[in-house]
Amino acid sequence: MSRHTALRRLATVGGGTVTAIALTAAAASAHHCFVPMHSLNGPQSASWDVYSAERGAAEIAGFVAECDGAVEAGYDALRAEGLPVGIKIKATKTIGDPKDEGRIPTRNGANGKGLEYFGAGSTLADDMVMTWIAAAAAYDCA
Repeated sequence: MSRHTALRRLATVGGGTVTAIALTAAAASAHHCFVPMHSLNGPQSASWDVYSAERGAAEIAGFVAECDGAVEAGYDALRAEGLPVGIKIKATKTIGDPKDEGRIPTRNGANGKGLEYFGAGSTLADDMVMTWIAAAAAYDCA
């Protein structure tokens, strides 16, 4: 890998770190919770907005992997870290704490296993996007 390519990748990852926070900020402004997904092969529904790590990186951080190998390297890194490969945000209504009272009504709420809350300080979505970007950017597509 050339020095120019390495520097460009480093700058992309650094810039992505700042802009990936927009994933949680944008989603939190409309809906304050999400469900982590450890597989993208699950059922799809029009009432859920699914953000794969790749989609989050592209739409929120402006990062697009250079090749299919880089995409897979990103997902491999997520699985190795035990992080989700995507998140689902209920598009039709807010669930869990609809009155925004700060309560966590589910047994698996805000613990990485069930319903996660942006307002409860969950960094799971940011961690997912940034881990994916770092691994995809480090992959040598040559």
